[in-house]
Amino acid sequence: MTTEMSKKPIGWNGKTLIEMLEESEQLFDETKRYYGIERLSLKEKDPFRYERAYASLRGALVSARETALHVAASPIVKEIGELCFALYTPEGDSIVVSTGILVHVHTMSEAIKFMIRENYEEEPGINPGDIFLNNDPDCGNVHTTDVQTLIPIFWQDELIGWAGGVTHQIDTGGITPGHDLVAAIQRFDDGVYYTCRKIGSNDKIWKDHMINAKRSVRTPMYWELDEKCRLSGDLMIRDAVLRFIEREGIDYYKRFMREAIEEGRRILLERVKERLIPGRYRSAGFFDLPLKDEAWQPRAKKNKITNMPFELLVREDGSISLSFEGGSGPGTNPMNCGRGAMEGGQWVLLTQVLIYGDKVNDGAYYGVEKNYPKGTWCNPGDPYLSYQSPWGNLIPGYTSMMKCISYGLFSRGYREEVAPGYGFTGDAIQGGGIYVSGPLKGQRWALSTFEISCQGLGASAVRDGLDFGYAMWNPEADMGDVETWELFQGGVPYLSRRIKPNTAGFGKYRGGCAFEGVGLVAFSKEVDFFGARDGLCFHGAGGMHGGYPHGTGYRLYVRKTNMEEIIKKQLPYPLGDWSPSDGEFEKYLEGEIIRKSYCSIYPVTFENWDLFYHTQSGGPGYGDPLERKFELLKKDLEEQIYTKDVVECVYGVIADHDEEAGEWRIDEEKSRERRTRMKKERLEKSMPFEEFWERERNKIMENKLSKHVKTMYRESMELSEKWAQEFREFWKLPDNFKIEEEGK
Repeated sequence: MTTEMSKKPIGWNGKTLIEMLEESEQLFDETKRYYGIERLSLKEKDPFRYERAYASLRGALVSARETALHVAASPIVKEIGELCFALYTPEGDSIVVSTGILVHVHTMSEAIKFMIRENYEEEPGINPGDIFLNNDPDCGNVHTTDVQTLIPIFWQDELIGWAGGVTHQIDTGGITPGHDLVAAIQRFDDGVYYTCRKIGSNDKIWKDHMINAKRSVRTPMYWELDEKCRLSGDLMIRDAVLRFIEREGIDYYKRFMREAIEEGRRILLERVKERLIPGRYRSAGFFDLPLKDEAWQPRAKKNKITNMPFELLVREDGSISLSFEGGSGPGTNPMNCGRGAMEGGQWVLLTQVLIYGDKVNDGAYYGVEKNYPKGTWCNPGDPYLSYQSPWGNLIPGYTSMMKCISYGLFSRGYREEVAPGYGFTGDAIQGGGIYVSGPLKGQRWALSTFEISCQGLGASAVRDGLDFGYAMWNPEADMGDVETWELFQGGVPYLSRRIKPNTAGFGKYRGGCAFEGVGLVAFSKEVDFFGARDGLCFHGAGGMHGGYPHGTGYRLYVRKTNMEEIIKKQLPYPLGDWSPSDGEFEKYLEGEIIRKSYCSIYPVTFENWDLFYHTQSGGPGYGDPLERKFELLKKDLEEQIYTKDVVECVYGVIADHDEEAGEWRIDEEKSRERRTRMKKERLEKSMPFEEFWERERNKIMENKLSKHVKTMYRESMELSEKWAQEFREFWKLPDNFKIEEEGK
């Protein structure tokens, strides 16, 4: 009698999948080439056939994505295309990827390798027609809201690969409604977990899984159709691969997948040699979490600044290594990052900044060494922490990587490729409620706006940054139509969406601008809103070559308003927060107006007629603001990028609006005089570096750092002796120096 335990191995040539994975890893360790490949023999012999093969497979994946997109229900997927598909080797390395949100390509790779290492081949078994589901950040995912569907692809009795698709869900049944749960502090708050679970066979999802899934989330319709969306795309990819093999032959396919990945590795090396200068690049990022007065759970009631020192080493052979040595520890918050999240963040920047336009696959992954120190925010080593919203640390952490690469690009002369950073994609209010009227009465709705995919991008060394059109994690940014968001989240009609002035980082070339919006709570009950982004410190290291960082965020909402009366009488109401010091909310509204200088807030309860405000993030600037051309500043004023006072205070330009002509006019003579005075004032206020260094060193020696900065540095020094030693050496501190705890 044949049992599952005595089944024939499904790997190649009688090998198990574990044996194939171990062989692949051993060959790479020995040769530093994927599968030990020395020559791209298929490409050398017939380059046209080779390129046609790659193009046909990639075309099949793009087609699968575009088709599956129309099966999905969630607005995040349908409206802005928050999904992607990839084709993998039997060992889980991506060969070719679709368009879409590429941050998830290597996360699915890690999930496949998790299943292989856990010997899924033996139990629960990997068979033709099986369907696996994963959303566990501890074994390859970014956060629980990103849900992956993986299916094996067989040719005869051998596993020849995997097809994988991922979509972003509106809700996963966590401690609060939403998709980035600020209130989560442990795994048990994150919502439903599917840890590489088999959920179907014979190309059909099991009924018991669908019943369980729909009862585990607040938006079951979206979950069910998105699950069918991912499976549909995977099946289309499998069919395309089988047709490819019928056309080209199984031997060609087996060799092709290996060569395509090795070529991807070589492409990265060549791009690095071409565009970066060998050396050591360093930068730093930070993220503030002022949760002492926000958190519900007693042990989460603490304020924290996360330290994210970053180092990029570029070698002469084109290989690179990155390290977060010296990072702060994890926290009682959902911003902790597992390996999958870190690999995803690295991957998306490599594909956008260095290897775009070439073969994008896991070859680039094999060209990078990385150090995510154990016990830090980027590798906590504790599966019971919350990993529900790692983007809070991931986004500022990898801003430094983009900036370091930009230093190299600038040095090589690729000035137009420079980008000192990007906006923080975190100011969309999240939450949900229950309809109290209409055809959906009694049903739950989720606040799912993904306008966050359109932030400002940093300026380059030759032009301004892209306005409200970039997200670190999605190269195909789209803010979506207001009408579509209102259709899906009917409890929150929009009152406005418009440009937010003074959000773009200052510079000779300004950063990209952001936008703002005002929403009205209506037709609902039990409404909770929350959100998180940078508010008290800049999430990246600022601008570049004299440029300034973008403006940080803040929170503004109003409860117990008179909006019902305003609407009945058709009176003016706030359309934004153009000038917080002279706010429209205070001018037009009666009610409880709450302004918070920070952004990370736990859920707040709202009633009908309450208002909430959100502003997206601008990008950092490049170069000295006093070098910005007058005509560009006139355009900034015309387009409401900056207000008059900022143009005068920061850029040294005197301007007035000609009401009769309907345009701004710049007094160039007075502006030149003001800029001359400002440069003189700079010199008067400036100090030599040696004096600055001495002043700051005295603060450290005399224990005069602020409370939260002391905590941050002490944590970094305790977690990394290497970083602590460099800190002591730079500030010439005693070998036994330690940052004292508050109150000592």
